[in-house]
Amino acid sequence: MTGDSRTPVSVIGLGSMGRALAEAFVAAGHPTTVWNRTPGKAAPLVAQGAVRAEAVEDAVAASGLVVTCLTTFEDTRAALEPAVRALPGRTLVTLNSGSPAGARETAAWATAHGARLLAGAVKNVPSAVGKPDTLLYYSGDKAVFDELEATLRVLGGDTVHLGEEPDLAALYEMAVGAMLLPALVGFFQGAAAVQARGLRADTMVRFAGKWLDMIKTLLPVFAGEIDSGDYGDAASSVNLFLAAAAHDDDLSEETGVDTTWLAPLHDLVRRAAEAGHGEHSISALAEVLRKSPQRT
Repeated sequence: MTGDSRTPVSVIGLGSMGRALAEAFVAAGHPTTVWNRTPGKAAPLVAQGAVRAEAVEDAVAASGLVVTCLTTFEDTRAALEPAVRALPGRTLVTLNSGSPAGARETAAWATAHGARLLAGAVKNVPSAVGKPDTLLYYSGDKAVFDELEATLRVLGGDTVHLGEEPDLAALYEMAVGAMLLPALVGFFQGAAAVQARGLRADTMVRFAGKWLDMIKTLLPVFAGEIDSGDYGDAASSVNLFLAAAAHDDDLSEETGVDTTWLAPLHDLVRRAAEAGHGEHSISALAEVLRKSPQRT
């Protein structure tokens, strides 16, 4: 691919992630136009070779490929509203958080304004953008993805199309993202407990990493159990986790660390046991989660 044949791209939204996306396009030689509500955020990118658009409609008009990196789907639509006359014939790639419903609404909005849409997600931190193993996934028209795959791969070497439905990336973003906060809070609880003994939090990093590696090896096993509905071969049973709940209370009493955030998780385990899953694999919690109690 020569420099003249590289796809022009406009990046809208220059927070830490949006800036990283624009930098990757510039570094790969793509003519890159950038826009942000706060114009000063574009200055470092202009120094690298990007062009700053004065208005969002100018940014959209500048390129056939428009990549947005705003907070939500609603924010994306609001930012682009002044530019709707420039949207026909463009491809809009959204890289933001939001629900599957928000993705479907944005896809319908883009289609109504004559644009093609791929909804996507960056599954890493800004500093990882552009690296060979960085994962990004997209959903929407496969023909559009195939057309742009080489350009999108500039953002990360592990670039995946999930399917034609425009909301699949948002679905997987939320499904996978659900793991983040519990894992982080668990680490933060452990760090607080270690510090309560006068030790440094960084002394547990190696061991926490090994623990996460072990959990990773279990995910295919648990996924197979959930897909088959067969939880009988329990390496770690629901009852085992139920018995361990008391240890969290002991830890809280000894260290003064607040472990009350675990109460809903303990309740979930208890409900699984009461539903007859006590001797089943802990993955049987998926069955309880599918039957969430009535919200009040």
